[in-house]
Amino acid sequence: MRNQKFNLGVVGATGLVGREMLKVLEERAFPVRKLYLWASQNSEGEEIKFQSKNYRVEVLEKQSFEEKGLDYVLFATKSGVSAEYAPLAAQEGAIVIDNSSHFRLDKSIPLVVPEVNPEDIQLAEKSGIIANPNCSTAQLVVCLKALHDAVPLKRVLVSTYQSVSGAGSKAMEELQNQVGALFAGQEVIKKNFPHQIAFNCIPHIDIFYENGMTKEEMKLICETRKILGLPQLKISATAVRVPVFISHSESVNLEFEEELSVEEAKDILSNTPGVVLLDDPNQKIYPTPFELAGKDEVYVGRVRRDESAENGLHLWVVADNLRKGAATNAVQIAELCVEKNFSRRAAA
Repeated sequence: MRNQKFNLGVVGATGLVGREMLKVLEERAFPVRKLYLWASQNSEGEEIKFQSKNYRVEVLEKQSFEEKGLDYVLFATKSGVSAEYAPLAAQEGAIVIDNSSHFRLDKSIPLVVPEVNPEDIQLAEKSGIIANPNCSTAQLVVCLKALHDAVPLKRVLVSTYQSVSGAGSKAMEELQNQVGALFAGQEVIKKNFPHQIAFNCIPHIDIFYENGMTKEEMKLICETRKILGLPQLKISATAVRVPVFISHSESVNLEFEEELSVEEAKDILSNTPGVVLLDDPNQKIYPTPFELAGKDEVYVGRVRRDESAENGLHLWVVADNLRKGAATNAVQIAELCVEKNFSRRAAA
C-alpha cells in the first residue's frame, strides 16, 4: 500500500482528543485521500481546518459510514457511543481504532500499543476493531515491555498523578476557574470533580468497586496484563487526579525475577523506541508534566535501586496523556496498519 492514500474518518472530532487526533494526523502527514468528521448535534456545521482545507463536521448517525469506502475510522468518544457505532463502521469494511474503554478487555478485540505488541493488529481481521488503551496504561507498558524482555517482571506497583485533561475540556476549565476564584476570594465551584481540584490531589478517578479499587485503577491493572500478555502479573495501582493541565506522571516500583542493575535498566530504556531517558538528578534533570506537554514520547527518569526489595527498581514516568496516551497512539496504530498492509478493504 505504498504511496496509497486512504479514506479516513474521525468520530468525536470536536472534542479534546478528537482535535488532537487531527493535529497529530497532520503533523505526521498521514496519507489521507478523503476525510470525514463526525460529532454530536452540538457541533453540527462546525468547520475544522485540516491540511489547509476546511472540513464540515457532520452529525453522527447510524448510516454515517455507508458507501464512503472508509479505510480507517478513529473514535474519540465515550464508551456508549463507541459500543453502538464502532461496529457499524467496521461492518462497512473499515478498521476502527477506538479510544474508549468499551472494547479494551474484550478477548476478541486487540488492545495495542505499537511499540509493545504490534503483531496483535492482525487479531482485528474479523471484528475490524482495535482498542486504544487507557492513557496511564499506554505510557507504563512501553517501559515495562522493554525491561521485562531483558529480565522477567515479578511485581509492579504504580501510583499515577493524572492531569485534569484526562477528564476533558470542562475539567480543564474547572481547574482554571477554581484557581481564579481562589485568588479573587470568590466561591469555588465544583462540577467535574468530587472535591476542589485547585491546589489539591484527589485519590479518586471514576467509580469505586466493592474491593476499594477505582475503575481507573482496575483499567490500568487489567489492560497492562492484556497488552503485555502476562495475565498473572502481580500489579497494584493507585490513581490520583492532580492540578496539572496536561500530562500524566507515574511513580513505578518494579520487582524482577533476577537482578537488573540501574545501569542496565537505563541502557535498555535509552535504546527503547518511543522512550526518552531524562535522568541526571545532580543537574536537576528528570521528567516533569509541564515541560513535556505536546510531546509524543514517554519520558523516564529517577531510575534507582529499591533498597527495600530484592531485585527492585524505581522509575518516574511522564507522558502527554492527550498524545501518547490517546491521539498519538491511535494514529500510530493506523500508521502500523498501513506499514503492515493490514486492511479489510481491497486496495483501490
